[in-house]
Amino acid sequence: MTGTFPKLTDARLRTAAFFAIAITLSADFALHAESARQPNIVFFLVDDLGYRDIGANNAETFYETPNVDRLAASGTNFTNGYAANPVCSPTRYSILTGRYPTRAGTTNFFSGTRGGRFKPAPLNDRMPLQDVTLAEALKEHGYHTFFAGKWHLGPDESFWPEHQGFDVNRGGFSRGGPYGGKRYFSPYGNPRLTDGPDGEHLPIRLARETSDFIRQHRGEPFFAYLAFYSVHTPLMGPKELVDKYTEKAKRLGLTEQEAFAPEEQVWPDAKQERKVRTLQAHATYAAMVESMDTAVGNVLSTIKELNLENDTIVCFTSDNGGLSTSEGSPTSNLPLRGGKGWVYEGGIREAYIIRAPMIKDQVATCDTPVISTDFYPTLLDLAGLPPRAEAVDGVSLKPLLDGQPSIDRDALFWHYPHYSNQGGFPGGAVRMGDWKLVERYEDGHVHLYNLREDIGERNDVADRHPDRVKQMRNRLHAWYQDVDAKFLMPHKDGKTPWRP
Repeated sequence: MTGTFPKLTDARLRTAAFFAIAITLSADFALHAESARQPNIVFFLVDDLGYRDIGANNAETFYETPNVDRLAASGTNFTNGYAANPVCSPTRYSILTGRYPTRAGTTNFFSGTRGGRFKPAPLNDRMPLQDVTLAEALKEHGYHTFFAGKWHLGPDESFWPEHQGFDVNRGGFSRGGPYGGKRYFSPYGNPRLTDGPDGEHLPIRLARETSDFIRQHRGEPFFAYLAFYSVHTPLMGPKELVDKYTEKAKRLGLTEQEAFAPEEQVWPDAKQERKVRTLQAHATYAAMVESMDTAVGNVLSTIKELNLENDTIVCFTSDNGGLSTSEGSPTSNLPLRGGKGWVYEGGIREAYIIRAPMIKDQVATCDTPVISTDFYPTLLDLAGLPPRAEAVDGVSLKPLLDGQPSIDRDALFWHYPHYSNQGGFPGGAVRMGDWKLVERYEDGHVHLYNLREDIGERNDVADRHPDRVKQMRNRLHAWYQDVDAKFLMPHKDGKTPWRP
């Protein structure tokens, strides 16, 4: 083709340059708008899962958790992650409000009023409606919100998920476990979950409901909160998986090993010694852990299938430590002491994972102590949203995810003025650096442990460090006043429990 092109005048050059710049800016803006989209949030909460139950925290675990382990490998695994309480409802409250449960008097599982040498502290058995939940905070900024699984945060419908910021509720009501119908298998007898085909497995169903919600809102920011009933009692699993782990335990020679050791007995007039499980070998519990892990994998696969991995924050944690001292004692938390219901590490240290794709070069592991109250401000921060005006006790972990060595906080606190169903004593604790002080509420006796040297809390060094004990105890008692902590009450016999 031959010919001549028109000569471009200065005006034409300026016009052409203007359109070229406009097109470039328009493309850049579109790319920026896409990258600046509010991230989705998927939150996995497992009931009663022990810190040492997943492979990411225990290479020798009896259980198989490949999906959770891959999640840990793709995000940040906090090796000193904690629940705010050694039992379920208070920690659930802390995640959804960013507040220590003691502030609301929600210090035991809801309906937990067991007594011992003294009466327990008063218990508020509901999450106050005036507290702004994470779901409500996100809804204010256009998020679609979804809840599936165990709620256990209020006695009647007015306190259930749909009245606490969630658009959709699949399975959340007052009960703390799957106690209706066939329990972990359909029919469920759950007023917020329709029955599936006979024998359908609950964790798989909850994962499917979560995946369906994600597909429905794939083009909009969403918050999907999957709070498994697993691995809480009743201990039930699919037969093929129970058979698998029964054979595995035999193959490894675990059925011939001693599985229990003595633990302190707290209940007065108990007729038998308290035992704690020291060996992971429970086939049914292992089946429950694998089913939970499969359900996590199903949701993560949906996120990948929809090409949402770069737009979705994923969190994974538990509400308290593994069940090791009662109700079948299905798991061992060793070398951590105790388990669910105890303020020892076995009752409060948790799997704690955050994958935040908007952070380039996210650190793989972090040993800075963090706690369940931190999820609330962290997720708002990662989503680019302003912090809430309401006071929260958690702090944003974004700097830690980004590789900074520390955050501006000197202590973590626990307050459990109850006699746990699992045998744990009423007590409080404070962690400052490597040091942890435990205070018993019956008589005010304290213990001091260096967790870096003594993760099993067996070597009480309080007598060797009186100045440190005084400092940490003063810090703990000041916190009691700040959160208006309540303590044990006397029985009619007139004996008075210790008071700080």
